[in-house]
Amino acid sequence: MTHPTHYAKTQPDKTAYVMAGTGKAITYRELDERSNQGAHLFRALGLKAGDHMALLMENRLEFMEICWAAQRAGLYFTAISRYLTQDEIAYIVQDCGARVVVTSPKCAAQVESLVGDGAAPIYFMLDDPAPGFRAWDKERAAQPTTPIADEIAGCDMLYSSGTTGRPKGIKPALDPTPIDVPNPFLKVLCVDMCHMGEDSIYLSPAPLYHAAPLRFNMMATTFGGTSIIMEKFDAEEFLRLVEKYKVTQSQLVPTMFVRMLKLPDDVRRKYDVSSLKGAIHAAAPCPIDVKAQMIDWWGPILIEYYAGSEGNGVTVADSHQWLGHRGTVGKAVVGSIKILDEDGNEMPTGKIGGVYFADAPQFKYHNDPEKTQRAFNDKGWSTLGDVGYLDDEGFLYLTDRKAYMIISGGVNIYPQETEDVLIGHPKVADVAVFGVPNTEMGEEVKAVVQPHDMSQAGPALADELTAYCREHLSPIKCPRSIDFRAELPRTPTGKLVKRHLRDEYWPKA
Repeated sequence: MTHPTHYAKTQPDKTAYVMAGTGKAITYRELDERSNQGAHLFRALGLKAGDHMALLMENRLEFMEICWAAQRAGLYFTAISRYLTQDEIAYIVQDCGARVVVTSPKCAAQVESLVGDGAAPIYFMLDDPAPGFRAWDKERAAQPTTPIADEIAGCDMLYSSGTTGRPKGIKPALDPTPIDVPNPFLKVLCVDMCHMGEDSIYLSPAPLYHAAPLRFNMMATTFGGTSIIMEKFDAEEFLRLVEKYKVTQSQLVPTMFVRMLKLPDDVRRKYDVSSLKGAIHAAAPCPIDVKAQMIDWWGPILIEYYAGSEGNGVTVADSHQWLGHRGTVGKAVVGSIKILDEDGNEMPTGKIGGVYFADAPQFKYHNDPEKTQRAFNDKGWSTLGDVGYLDDEGFLYLTDRKAYMIISGGVNIYPQETEDVLIGHPKVADVAVFGVPNTEMGEEVKAVVQPHDMSQAGPALADELTAYCREHLSPIKCPRSIDFRAELPRTPTGKLVKRHLRDEYWPKA
């Protein structure tokens, strides 16, 4: 367990990464040589340790090659979502201070207007570059395949998904460490809890620009395993790949579980998933019934963690802990948890409040001291903006994002609870719950539902879902009205961008 460069010596012909759709693969020797060439190219372009580069591309082998090149050159590397607008991409490129940007033909239209007259940043393109772009493949291939003389570990500097506002860049401190020192938390999660190692076959179903998929794909080759990267997630294809490659570990999000569970029973039973030893999940709270069904299906191999790209604290729960504390996202393994009221006072066990981490790593939002200050209280404890409570054994339960709490007639309502009930209805494919204006109560509960069959959308289904909700929750938590959409705005990593929906129902300021 060190670094891909070591496995290039001990198992050079072993596959490091393979694309699930095309079957294109790269060995450890090739990964080592190409990341060395990339590091040399960065140096030739004048980039030194602590400088920034960015990449914008679909899931493909070169994504990982470039990240490893930046890692061994001591650079901050910012992976940008290809689903952002040109303005959002331009903002991140400028904000992170990228001196080099690498993209692909598939993403060319999103950045071609940003390409200047040769001034920084320098824009490269893979494959056959469009006018104005330099040829990454050609210039990289002209470099030596041996390591650069001044190797030092770089790291990612990623941007939050912007589900409640503009994306924020999280800039970790760049310590002068050797390239083969693993992240200590990921070592605990991946090795101690998920049993990843040289024999691991890791299946990655999510976009690589997101923090967890990128980091887990890098950790898979840090341990000498093989990583299979899906071009995009498809529920049945995921199961087929598990059987085909005898996958041992994967990292998923709750919406992926929901989509697999809602496959026809004969489809789910068709595939052998017994090779799975660990299924890590995060990104959003998992509905209790969904997780219970997954454990019944896959066995007690689910490992849940709660953390942000900020790295300011982490909780973890394995399946056995979760079964004893249904709904928890775990106990703290990095930092200690504090639950605070609006005035900053600590709340007793079982009481809901803002979730803060104390005695935890510090962070800052790049170029935004005000956002950084808002994330910390006067004791130096930090928050990701989530709301929850602790039980008497120190297990954390999340109720929602603070930004989406509904206040109706002075009562606090947490939409996550209502969403978790509605997603359990067999006719519901996806759901978002939030507050909308109400003259008398201030706010009322609104649900927007994506039905499995859009032809069923209408008053009858709305009445059925409202009645279903009332069977499980008090009336105040149930929707006063339900609208239907063919698709809800989720990021490709599974996070619901609720503000896009909520803003439609509130008057413009």
